Amino acid sequence: MFKHAQLESVKAWIGDPAHGALPLHVRIQRALRQLILDGLLDVGRRLPASRPLAQSLGVSRDTVEAAYGQLHAEGFIERHTGSGSFVSEQVQRLPGRGLMHSPAVRVPALRLSQRGAAMFAGGGLRDFLAPRAFAPGVPETRNFPIQTWERLQRQVLKEHGTRALLHSPPQGIEALRQAIAAYVNLERGARATPERVLVLTSSQQALTLCANVLLDAGERIFIEDPVYHGARKAFDAAGLECVPVPMDGDGMKVDLLQTLPSARAVFLTPSHQFPTGTTLALDRRLAAIAWAQQEQAWIIEDDYDSEFHYAGKPTACVQGLDQHERTIYVGTFTKSMFPGLRIGYMVLPTSLVAPMTVARTLLDGHSAPIAQLTLARFIEGGHLGAHVRIMRAVYAERRDVLARLVREHLGDFLEPRVPAGGMQMPCTLIRDISELSAVDCARRAGIDLLGLTQLHASSPQQAGFLMGFAAHTPHELEVAARKLAQVLQALRR
Repeated sequence: MFKHAQLESVKAWIGDPAHGALPLHVRIQRALRQLILDGLLDVGRRLPASRPLAQSLGVSRDTVEAAYGQLHAEGFIERHTGSGSFVSEQVQRLPGRGLMHSPAVRVPALRLSQRGAAMFAGGGLRDFLAPRAFAPGVPETRNFPIQTWERLQRQVLKEHGTRALLHSPPQGIEALRQAIAAYVNLERGARATPERVLVLTSSQQALTLCANVLLDAGERIFIEDPVYHGARKAFDAAGLECVPVPMDGDGMKVDLLQTLPSARAVFLTPSHQFPTGTTLALDRRLAAIAWAQQEQAWIIEDDYDSEFHYAGKPTACVQGLDQHERTIYVGTFTKSMFPGLRIGYMVLPTSLVAPMTVARTLLDGHSAPIAQLTLARFIEGGHLGAHVRIMRAVYAERRDVLARLVREHLGDFLEPRVPAGGMQMPCTLIRDISELSAVDCARRAGIDLLGLTQLHASSPQQAGFLMGFAAHTPHELEVAARKLAQVLQALRR
């Protein structure tokens, strides 16, 4: 029979709620297998007969027999009629058997590639999974016309049937590429054709492709300072040398590109700079295009939330001004629609369509066909434009509400910088409070803030927070503002 400790171990394993979804005979089989793997049942050790083990465990004999049968089939035990069941000699050849209980064993150091180490050290990119108060970049999804989306998806399934369940072309389904090209040409003043559109799962995937396809490790790329952290992490992970270029009220100081050591690309968020909210002036857009043509470099234009501009029409994108095809335009539907859609895109220079499409096949192959076909109909039917117009008014009101609440409840700590567009507001700290401590304490209180300091690559750095307002009603914003005031007040003491 088992020792008492071994029997109790089996009982504990099969009684663990984490294993509750498994059938009882499977739980017994896994518990016995674990004893064997841990070296607690030696090779040749005789197992209890099924009847007494069943009585000890309070189960039927058939249940134990089923467990023994599976262990025998997998080679963990041998069964001999008339003599019983024994731990198989094959177990001796299992790598690492019994090491868990050997105090002399040392876990080998983790060895990663330089690129893998850079990715791990960078901490990845943390999405705000739930729309908690002030999480930046999170749209309002409760107002999305889900009934319209459901109707269009039913139409797609009725028309395409099981063909919609197959792979889609790696460049994206033609109907969606046509819809995207028409949309960005009309709304953003782009110079797009369906043949130059590459459908992706996200703008982050687009930045990763640009970093790895356009530049080699060690080559320089100019970035805004401060800069979108997702872009910086993608470039760092690819081994690029990020050269920060300072900002002012008109965006990146593009004239400095001529005075700095040459680079292969420049990253811009010209329509609504992340995180400052400034718009790149027209003369600087033209200067960036001239620099890219002169240096045969690339402009990576991230147009992440330009639909939401609250003072007049948004400025046309850089890609639409570039006659030399040196600009890669990156867009996403995460902000204008909903994060779960997982569809972004690039409008590429003609020469880059084939290389980028081939490189994309090494990442995830293709985007989901049903979502692509439904989105194409959503855009073509005018539903995207209508939704954006409604949400633009909603977000403008919430921006103004947050500015007022910051002044009323947080005025002793923060100075708001009211943006002309977007879904988040930069607020600078005017008190000697640790930005890192404030972010940590706010998170524990149910509030998500993005610290501004980490977005800077050089000094001087202005501490503060990027506060999202799009996903919350005025009442919800007020409740959160009062709670944040309590958090900051506690840190002040």
